[in-house]
Amino acid sequence: MLFVGDDWAEDHHDIEIVNEQGRRLARRRLSEGLDGVTRLHALIAGVMPKEWAELPASDAAARVKIGIETERGAWVASLVAAGYEVFAINPMSTARYRERHSTSKAKSDAGDAHVLAEIVRLDRDHHRPIAGDSDDGEAMKLVARSHQSMIWDRTRHVLRLRSALREYFPAALTAFDDLDAPDALAVLAAAPDPDRAARLSTARISTALRKANRRDVAVKALQVQTVLRAPALRQPPAVQQAFAAIVAGEVRLIAALNAEIDALGEVVAEHFGRHPDAELYTSLPGLGVVLGARVLAEFGDDPKRYADAKARKNYAGTSPITRASGTKRTVLARHVHNDRLSDAVHQWALCALRGSPGARAYYDAMRARKIGHHAALRQLGNRLVGILHGCLKTRSIYDEHKAWAHHSTAAA
Repeated sequence: MLFVGDDWAEDHHDIEIVNEQGRRLARRRLSEGLDGVTRLHALIAGVMPKEWAELPASDAAARVKIGIETERGAWVASLVAAGYEVFAINPMSTARYRERHSTSKAKSDAGDAHVLAEIVRLDRDHHRPIAGDSDDGEAMKLVARSHQSMIWDRTRHVLRLRSALREYFPAALTAFDDLDAPDALAVLAAAPDPDRAARLSTARISTALRKANRRDVAVKALQVQTVLRAPALRQPPAVQQAFAAIVAGEVRLIAALNAEIDALGEVVAEHFGRHPDAELYTSLPGLGVVLGARVLAEFGDDPKRYADAKARKNYAGTSPITRASGTKRTVLARHVHNDRLSDAVHQWALCALRGSPGARAYYDAMRARKIGHHAALRQLGNRLVGILHGCLKTRSIYDEHKAWAHHSTAAA
């Protein structure tokens, strides 16, 4: 076998190739792009053992193991397509491995390429090869992640908006519970400061409420107007004007993000609807189209990626870790995980409480043991991930009775 370390940067790759004995066969710096990857293929072919010439091209390529600190991008996709076995090495693992051989903290791109080659030569069994997800799965991951990132961006802007309103216009926070809702944005766009808000008519407020599909528009409009006209402390005019400009900008950004989130959500739904596993995922309690797409995208659709349910739970970050030394033994939450998948599973567990009696009973059993809300949701998520793995393995739709028949035993 041949072992390749690929330390990548934005415009180049440092490459080192070693054999099974660890002897360096080649070292190069290659440019990013088609020319660079073509030269890499030629470099690997040039150091292949002569006896490999009799092997089919796919068999020869499978004997090449590549370590690189990313799993995304056209470069990585081309390596996988060529038939090489590619390992996405966590940069933290690379750093720790480097410290095993040197305590001087010296670092270079060529040195990191050597470390990556040594990792796949000696320790590849402890690292995960890049999954062979389908093109549809990869496309769905891109749109689902982008959709989730936009929602996170909107949350940040809403928090900034809330912070600014608290400083000079707290009545707006009392009048509207959701600052990213269309009615709140419409009112704040028309009146971003308390003086203009106090002059708003009920007709103007009612129009905003109707566009947001609110109920009891007349009553609600009067309530909002009363709150906005109530006497309150004011900032100096110049300061208030500056805050109003900031709020107007945030309102426009949030409104634009709302539109883009809705549009991209439709794209996510379209991709998810075409996937052959969509029906299986949505059969599980708490998983709708968007959340199901996120969970599927982050887990991937390679049927060979997870050896068992435990491996899937570890990747989701729901399974606990144990630290034992001497007589001391502690069980802790797994904090190093895929943040996007962890967030999706947490939301999934929360939504499952409303749609599954078994999930509700499991959660209640956790709470009865004095386990906190978030910890109970994490354990419920762990259980749900196990159920999902079983459904995927057997290619069967979720069965409420079968899934939770022994929930009390699992909770114990």
